[in-house]
Amino acid sequence: MSNLRGFEPEPQQSTGRWVSLARGWTAFEIAWLASATVVITLVSILMKDNWLGFVSAVSGVLCVVLVAKGKIANFFFGIVQTVTYAYIAYTYQLYGEAMLNALFFLPVQFVGLYLWTRHRKNPQNASRGEDVYAKRLTGRQWAILVPVILVVSAAYAVLLTQIGAQQVRMDSAAVVVSVFAQILMTLRYAEQWIMWMVVNVLTIALWLVTLTTTGGGDWAILAMWCAYLVNSVYGWLNWRRLAAPTATAPDVAPRPRATAGA
Repeated sequence: MSNLRGFEPEPQQSTGRWVSLARGWTAFEIAWLASATVVITLVSILMKDNWLGFVSAVSGVLCVVLVAKGKIANFFFGIVQTVTYAYIAYTYQLYGEAMLNALFFLPVQFVGLYLWTRHRKNPQNASRGEDVYAKRLTGRQWAILVPVILVVSAAYAVLLTQIGAQQVRMDSAAVVVSVFAQILMTLRYAEQWIMWMVVNVLTIALWLVTLTTTGGGDWAILAMWCAYLVNSVYGWLNWRRLAAPTATAPDVAPRPRATAGA
């Protein structure tokens, strides 16, 4: 008598993807997400921020927390955040930040969504509720990456100077490191978080100087970047575990095969 175990129906794919969003959260992660959202909300109210800055900040925090968890749904919040943040940065003449989000981060959200979905992890193999497999950079890759970042940052600073941007040095460094961090994130490398830490420190300084000198009313954006910095530390710790040898797999997750036994 044939055994059709290999042909057993899998959980509903359409609903399963959304169920994965709620899977694997620890009490700390839930508390961190809730507290970051509350702090941004309070800052927005107390500083009388505009609604667009609030939307950008909240969607941004949701995005990065989901990235730290290895959740594919991060890209949906990333789309909202990049569009709103690009506009806000443009109004403050932070052209590097504006171009970075409108011309790079926004289209890369769709690329990342495709690549992460292609490398989806079987829920049974997810040790910490993650949706994807994580990887680590080699020493040789670092040796190539760091000089490239330094050269491109210097070149981009020259360009920003030519178009009259504000805070050129911090803006150019934050933009270029952000580009490479996003590439590593899209390719699922844990070292993205080291770069995000650098980006977050630079961008906090950038917005602090900008808001205090212009008298702007988007302090929720500064609070968002502070939350990003805290989250990047947690993301690094979590992705190191996700990229451990026992948790890694080939670049393309194997598709389940149908088997039949006698």
